[in-house]
Parts: sequence; structure tokens; C-alpha cells
Amino acid sequence: MTTDAADPEFRLQRSSRDPEAMGRTLSSWLAGQLPAGAEPEVVLSGSSDANGMSSETILADVSWTEDGERRSGEFVVRIAPDAQDVPVFPSYALGHQHDAIRLVGELSDVPVPEPRWLEPTGEVLGSPFFFMERIDGIVPPDVMPYTFGGNWFFDAAPEDRRRLQDATVAVIAGLHEIPDAARTFAFLDPRSLDGEQYAGPTPLRRHFERTRTWYEWAAAELDRSPLVERALSWLDEHWPAADVPDNVVLSWGDARIGNVLYRDFAPVAVLDWEMAGLGPRELDLGWLVFAHQVFQTLAETFELPGLPDVLRAEDVRRTYAEITGVEVGDLRWFEIYSGVLWAIVFMRTGTRQAHFGEIELPEDVESLFHHAPLFKRLLEDVGA
Repeated sequence: MTTDAADPEFRLQRSSRDPEAMGRTLSSWLAGQLPAGAEPEVVLSGSSDANGMSSETILADVSWTEDGERRSGEFVVRIAPDAQDVPVFPSYALGHQHDAIRLVGELSDVPVPEPRWLEPTGEVLGSPFFFMERIDGIVPPDVMPYTFGGNWFFDAAPEDRRRLQDATVAVIAGLHEIPDAARTFAFLDPRSLDGEQYAGPTPLRRHFERTRTWYEWAAAELDRSPLVERALSWLDEHWPAADVPDNVVLSWGDARIGNVLYRDFAPVAVLDWEMAGLGPRELDLGWLVFAHQVFQTLAETFELPGLPDVLRAEDVRRTYAEITGVEVGDLRWFEIYSGVLWAIVFMRTGTRQAHFGEIELPEDVESLFHHAPLFKRLLEDVGA
């Protein structure tokens, strides 16, 4: 997700936790996960806030005793937000994220961090969390958006940008090629999540019903969005032909280049699995294309050239077909659906910014939608 492109100093506060106290608590908890005598020490070294808007991502240096020697490692602690900090999602199944990453690492060549210690109850920090290995790499930044210039991705040679693009599509293809995803990742099916039952004959239908419920939850604390409701109506009335039983794959959910660590333009870690689920291949491909369009539209709004030749739908579809042998259809339905999901996220992050005193909530909820020009244009293009 993106942040306020107009302010280079913009940072979203995600948490009211005390980092020093958290480090002591994590050290004590980790002592119970390691063999006796390990005497672990967890030192928090800051947060990773260049990209992303939802879960807390804390950098942690961990030392412990093993076989009589003091060892150390660099980790990331992924923490579900506390309810008082206005979370983006109604619930956070950290255990599902942990298991999804673990299974991807076991069943594919897709590079993911190794997940380690999991605390699923929330009894230690007030929210569930897990440790995973920290991997060195760089991401195309969200702040400022990489399309604005002045960053490694924008300044790269066109052939290197295309190499990164194709390698990212290959990552998505690798996820989609994990066999029997509906059974292996059944825990991600929104048939029963958040303590709710989501009806529908297919994972995409259930995904859609969960999104509608999520929107109603967000609107109840803020205000309703005619734009979102218009889009939801159009999507419901123009259900995609791609939603068929033999097109159910593992969906990364937040498939964009800002959620990948790269070295030499090659992916070394696929991050941010909190929106992972099941559905058609087009869910991830549409999201990948739409996410770049958001950043490109922001650049054009500020009369910047951006990167118009990056992640075009026709290029993504062609590369995906070359890798998988599967021809995917038009992505427009899935791009509009992505617009709905982004809008709900912006509703929640706007509410959270107001909670932390960073902004005053506007009278028009849709003024929080940084992707509004693109979202409206997509709806106009389909006559919605």
C-alpha cells in the first residue's frame, strides 16, 4: 500500500508499544522456546517502515547460548496490531501467515524468509507475533513512491527494470504452480475466518463476501463510500469467467514489487503475507498491475513522467503465459477489485492517522483515497 505522496517526511504511526519494554518481554518469552541455558537477549533495532501500512515489522538482534558458545542472529518480528491502535483488518491470523510462508518455502523455489518462533495467543505482547529471519535486500520505495524518481529502481537501466519485472512475475507463477493449493492452504480459504462464516460456492466468492464485510466494518467507524459501493455492485453483476474450479491457486494477496526484497534486480525474499488466500491466478496479476498504476497515477498527478512502461497488463500477461503456459484473460475485473481493497485500507489507515493525531478526518471519506483518480477512471471505462 502507498502513503501520502505529497509529504516526503510522512510516516504512518502503527503502534503505541514501548520498544524497550517489548525487548525485555521478548527475551523472557524466547527463553521458554529455546533449550535450557540459552539465556537469549532480544535487542530491538528499529522498525521497517519504508513500505506497508498494516502489521508492525520490528527489526530484532537476538543472541543466545548454544553448545556452550554465544551465537547471534538478525530477525524480523511480525506483530499483529493492538486493537487500540486501529488495525487495518478486523483480525490477524498470524499463525496462518507463519504457516503460509513455511509451506511456500517447503513446496516451491519462491524465496521467502524462514519463519521461526510463533506466539499465536496474544498473551505475551497483547497481540500474536512471530520471528522470521532477516534477509538483506532493497525494495522499490513507497515513500516517496518509486515512480517519483531519485531511487535505485527509477534510475536503473530499462533492461534492468524489465529484468526485475519479469523475475517478479516468475515469483507469482511459482506460487501459483504449488500443486493442490485448495487443500494445502485450506486454512486460508475465507469459508471460515475472523470467527465469521463467508458463504459462496468458490474461494473468490467467499473472498468477495469477506471484502464486503470488511468494508461495512470500516464504514461503520468512518463513513460510507459511494465509489466503493458502486464498484462492489459492478463487480457483483459482472462476475469474471476466470472463477472456475481448475483456476484456484495460492494467492499471495499483496503481490507488488514494494513487497519484495531484491538484490541485483532479482527477488531474494517475498514479504507481507497477511492478505494471502485462495482464488484465481488473476487476483495476484491484477493486483500487481493495479499497484503500479496507483504509483504511476500519483506521479502524473504531480506532473512527473513516472514509469509508464513498467508492469503494463499486456506485458505481465505475456510473461506469465511464457513461464506457465497458461493464458490469462483480461485483468480489468481484478484491477477494479484491487481498487476496492485499496480503498478500504485507506479508510482504515485514515482512521488510524486521526487516532494518533496525525490528521483530522475529512468530511469526504473518499478524499483519503490516494488512488481515487485511477479508481474512478477504471469504473468509467467499464460504464459503472
